[in-house]
Amino acid sequence: MKFTLSWLKEHLDTTEPVEKLAETLTMIGLEVEHLEDKAKALAPYVIAKVITAEQHPNADRLRVCMVDTGEGAPIQVVCGAPNARAGLVSVFAPPGTYIPGKDITLGIGNIRGVESRGMLCSAAELELSEDHDGIIELPGDAPVGKPYAEWAGLGDPVIEINLTPNRADATGVHGIARDLGAADMGKFHNDAPKPIKGTFAAPAAVTVEDATLCPGFALRLVRGVKNGPSPEWLQRRLTSIGLRPINALVDITNFMTFDRGRPLHVFDAAKVKGSLVVRRAKAGESLVALDGKTYALDNTMCVIADDTGVESLAGIMGGEATGCDENTTDVLIESALWNEINIAQTGRKLGINSDARYRFERGVDPAFMVPGLELATKLVLDICGGEPSEIALTGKPYGDDRMIEFPIDEVKRLSGIDVPLTDIKRHLTHLGFMVAGQGPVVKIAVPSWRADVTGKADIVEEIVRIIGVDRVPLTPFPRGDAPRKPVLTALQLRTRRAKRALAARGMVEAVTWSFLSKTQAELFGGGKPELALANPIASDLSDMRPSLVPGLIAAAQANADRGFGDVALFEVGQVFLGDQPEQQFTAATGVRRAMASSKGFGRAWSGSWTVDAFDAKADALAVLAACGAPMQALQIVPCREAKNAPQWLHPGRSATIQIGPQNVLGHFGELHPRVLDALKADGPLVAFEVLLDRLPEPKARATRAKPQLELAAFQPVSRDFAFLTDHNVKAADIIRAAQGVDKKLITDVTLFDVYDGKGIPEGKKSVAIAVTLQPREKTLTDQDIEAVATKIVAEVTKKTGSTLRE
Repeated sequence: MKFTLSWLKEHLDTTEPVEKLAETLTMIGLEVEHLEDKAKALAPYVIAKVITAEQHPNADRLRVCMVDTGEGAPIQVVCGAPNARAGLVSVFAPPGTYIPGKDITLGIGNIRGVESRGMLCSAAELELSEDHDGIIELPGDAPVGKPYAEWAGLGDPVIEINLTPNRADATGVHGIARDLGAADMGKFHNDAPKPIKGTFAAPAAVTVEDATLCPGFALRLVRGVKNGPSPEWLQRRLTSIGLRPINALVDITNFMTFDRGRPLHVFDAAKVKGSLVVRRAKAGESLVALDGKTYALDNTMCVIADDTGVESLAGIMGGEATGCDENTTDVLIESALWNEINIAQTGRKLGINSDARYRFERGVDPAFMVPGLELATKLVLDICGGEPSEIALTGKPYGDDRMIEFPIDEVKRLSGIDVPLTDIKRHLTHLGFMVAGQGPVVKIAVPSWRADVTGKADIVEEIVRIIGVDRVPLTPFPRGDAPRKPVLTALQLRTRRAKRALAARGMVEAVTWSFLSKTQAELFGGGKPELALANPIASDLSDMRPSLVPGLIAAAQANADRGFGDVALFEVGQVFLGDQPEQQFTAATGVRRAMASSKGFGRAWSGSWTVDAFDAKADALAVLAACGAPMQALQIVPCREAKNAPQWLHPGRSATIQIGPQNVLGHFGELHPRVLDALKADGPLVAFEVLLDRLPEPKARATRAKPQLELAAFQPVSRDFAFLTDHNVKAADIIRAAQGVDKKLITDVTLFDVYDGKGIPEGKKSVAIAVTLQPREKTLTDQDIEAVATKIVAEVTKKTGSTLRE
């Protein structure tokens, strides 16, 4: 919503500076997004006259101009504008001036060997218009040396506010002025429009077929008008907020829209055939609207029609066929009330965002329907002349009365501010409310233009925003004797930690559709009838997703198709394995493609590796560790051995992560070639998915073992072991056996190599682990280390049948 300071002052007597008004608007809930003061921005620019304009010695299209700026000797300026000539009066910018259209600060330049000490400007460079074909040409009698903004009348600041949807009353300058008046920024003028007596009978009343779509409709005919350009004051009002003047009749309706928040429409009466009817559109009907576009209509849309068909989209935009032009002599002025929801739905369907729709879908003042028509009639008579008819009225020209019983102490209870009853009455009265009674409970009548005020809390909000939100005291929450409970749930904390962990591993977060095609859903264990959408937005988005993997694969492939093949993407979101709450999970899922491996992550010597299942495993374990999973209890089971393993993973290059066979936390590995073909994706691609809901909750009480939080005072020791073992022995069993030798001394066991090539007997493999020993009481001697190493070899041999490799 835009308006100028002078426009505001037509409704508000104020001497406050524009900066103070803007600050107050924001404080009372009408947030100022932008304040544009052309006079201040263009202050350095002055009117200047070109004395001479000679050809540049080194450039065909440049001229060397001597410019009189009204002060001292003429200034030399190099200019490339085709209209630069001697005797021209234009706008001059001295060195040091900011040029908004070019986003530069002007300096003394040297152009093709000739010094230039300023600039002659175009309208585009000053952001006054799109005209950049030449420098500004001013009348010959424009005063040289005078500030251009002052001479051009640009000293009227433009204020732009961002309205919340509930403040329909502030979609007009009149309503904004009312709020500022209530905030003691000036005296508000609330002059009610005077009725215009008709000189002949009203036209036939409009037929309204469905009163739920149009609760009220007022129509007046003005005949004998002369429709030409609107007067200068009206054109200036519209152009100041970015609207293009069209003709007097149309400009009046646009002025009413922004001045009073009351959209109107004018029909050329000679072009209307028969009587007007408000009805639903019929299948197959269309309308060529005032924007020149043709819109196909359906029976959910409300229209105004005559005997020939649809003439206007009700409350949104008029039709081209009955629009007013310079030949219009008789005009029908329409002021109506429309169903807000229907207006919003129609505008959304047709993609029309008009100023009328913006106001009607928020709800205009029902009691101003007829007064708005009276005011528009007065403007038409004053500007275009003519003779008005009586008003033809259909439906209800006012809204329902609303009365709220309001306890005075409600202000203190909800806001913590003590406001005397006299102040409450004063502020509410200035806002248009009527207050009756002396307390402790008063009756408050809500004005017709405040449809958003429905209860006691709304009244408190009105009082607080006017007296100042900054007066609300800082009040800490009462803590009580018991400690405060966490704000976030365990699942919310896991979600945050999973996102941070994956981002820290160099992955990029993606957000994908919650729906898949039925074929894709079936590939990933879904496609159940209960997960099919009753009304899908597209045929390929028909089922709830059983996994986040297909959406991430599609995103990775889309990047690859555009030349960015090495991508690592993750998403944390819901997956649906059934329609019951216990079958819906929050999953942390990621995919890596091509060379987006994590093997060299965090290492200065890292190179490039093709992704494999171990990248996905590392990502999954990072998520589990960040979310507090019991890492020592995790089991890695190859998918070919696991029950109910996902079929979309390669059976020989994937595994599940579980705590026992009944609690599968997730899975990882390479994608099955069959799945890649079905998704039309190119490999290599690896993925993981962890179900955060399945992680065990942390124990409520501390265990007997106290965590070692202190830093050890002694140097850790690392020893490597290579075991020769059968192919079917899992590396995890060897690691677990080594960890169990001395849980206090052994702080880490890491697998760093698996080898089954030359030198290894048939059916065997070599598994190498690194064991870290962290002494806490004394430095380990060689004998201490050797004793632990002997125990490790013995324990691994006992539990896995492995032998130390020579």
